[in-house]
Amino acid sequence: MSNSNTYAERMLKNWLEEHKLQVSAMKHAPAFDRNLEQALDRYRVEFGLMTAKPRWDDSVIDLTSSDFLSLSRSGRIREGVKEELERQGEYLLSASGSRAQFGNYDYLLEVEREIAKFHNAETAWIAHSGFFACAGVIEASLLPGDAIVYDEYMHASTHVGMKISTAAHKLSFRHNDPVSLRDVLTSLKDRYPAFRSGTQSILICVESIYSMDGDICPLKECVNVAKELFPLGNAQFFMDEAHSSGVLGPNGAGLVQMLGLEKEIAIRVHVCSKALGSTGGVILCNKTIRHAIMHQSRCLTYSGAPSTLMVASIRVGYAMLASGETKKAQDRIQTIVKYFFHKLTNDPVWEEAVDAGLLSCPLAEDWEQRQCHSHIVPIRTRPRHEQYLFFHMSLAGMNAYNISYPVVPKGSSRIRMVFHAHNTEQEVDTAVAAICGWAAEMLEIEDGASNATLPKAALQVYAMQAALA
Repeated sequence: MSNSNTYAERMLKNWLEEHKLQVSAMKHAPAFDRNLEQALDRYRVEFGLMTAKPRWDDSVIDLTSSDFLSLSRSGRIREGVKEELERQGEYLLSASGSRAQFGNYDYLLEVEREIAKFHNAETAWIAHSGFFACAGVIEASLLPGDAIVYDEYMHASTHVGMKISTAAHKLSFRHNDPVSLRDVLTSLKDRYPAFRSGTQSILICVESIYSMDGDICPLKECVNVAKELFPLGNAQFFMDEAHSSGVLGPNGAGLVQMLGLEKEIAIRVHVCSKALGSTGGVILCNKTIRHAIMHQSRCLTYSGAPSTLMVASIRVGYAMLASGETKKAQDRIQTIVKYFFHKLTNDPVWEEAVDAGLLSCPLAEDWEQRQCHSHIVPIRTRPRHEQYLFFHMSLAGMNAYNISYPVVPKGSSRIRMVFHAHNTEQEVDTAVAAICGWAAEMLEIEDGASNATLPKAALQVYAMQAALA
C-alpha cells in the first residue's frame, strides 16, 4: 500500500470517527455540553461537520494547501527567517503588550513602512491574521449611520466585521455584478439624504479572487459605478486581497496594483499565511484609517502586538516578492492552471459529464480567452456527490476537499481545487484521470450499465464506517 493510500485511510477513519453521533452517549453529561452536541449532531448526520484533518506528506498530491508559491514546503521562508533573526542580534521575542502600550516597537514599524512602499500605500498595519485584519478594519472604519455594501460571496471574516460594526445599513449585491452594485448604491442614495450630501459614508466590500469560486472581481467597473454615484468620495472600497497576494499583479502585489487602482481603494488586506508561507495579515490604508484602527478596533488594539518572529517571517516573504525571486513561481501557477483546463476540457468523459449535468467547472468555460487565471478552481457537483468525489480523489492519492452548504450557497456543492507552483503536469494528469474516472463510473450507474447504486470509493468509505461502528 502506498503512503498516499495509507494517509487517505487514516484521514478518512479520523473523519468518520468525528462524525459519530454523540447525544445518545451524553445522557448524564451537563446540559450545556449535551445541547452543543445535539446541535453538532445535525451536521454529523449529513457528514457536514467541520473537522481537523491530519497533515499529509509529499506522497499525497497537494490540491488544497495555501502554500501557493511553494515557499513553505521548500524551506526558503524558514531559512530566510533564521538569517533575518540573526541580523537582529538580541531581541525580545514577544511584543509584551498591545500597540497602545509596549508593543509598538521600532522593528515592527520599519517592516510596516517597507510593506506600504511595496504596495504603493500610505501606511500598513500588521495584524495577527488576515481574518482579524478584515474584521478589525471594518469594525474601525465605519461610524453609526454609515452603510456596508458587500458582494454576496464575501469571506466569513467580512461578515464578522459587519456584525461588530456600528454601521446602520448592511446590504449585499449579486456576486461580481456591477449592475447589481449600482442598484444597491442608488437605493441608498435615493432613500437617505445623508448619503447624497456626503455626511454618511459607504464601505463597498469586495475580494480580488473569491476563495470558493476562484473568479476575479471586475474591480474597474465597480469603482466607476461608485465614483459616478458618489462624486464627494463618501463611498470607498474595502478589498480583501487574501488569494491574490503573491499570485496576481507586479511581483505578486495583488489585483489592485495589477489594475493600477491603488489610489481608488481605501483599504486593502493582504494575507501572509498563504502565498508568502508565513503568518499574519496586513492592512493597507491611509493615516486617517490607521488612526481609526488604533482608536476604534477592539479586534486589533486590544490584542497583543505581533511578535518579532512573526514580523521577521513577514519581512522575509515580502523581500522575496520585491526582489522578483518568486516571479518564476507566480508564472508557474498560470502554466499549471492552463494545463489543467486543457487536459480537463479535452477529456471526452468530461464533456459527457457536463452534458449530463453531473459536473461543471465555470472557470473552464472559454478559459483560453482570459489573460490571467486564478489558482482556485472549483469543480461543481450535484448535492452529496461532492462527498463521493472527495472519497474517490482521496483514495487516489490526492487532497482536494469537498465544500457544501452552509460554506457555499445551497445547490452549489463542489470540490475546491487549489493549484501551486509545486504541482506538476503528472499530478494534473492524475487529478483529471480521477475526476473523469469517477464521472465515468457515475454515468454508468445512472445509465443502468452498472448494478452498483453508489460509486466504489463511497462504498469503501461506508464499509470503513460500518467497521468503526
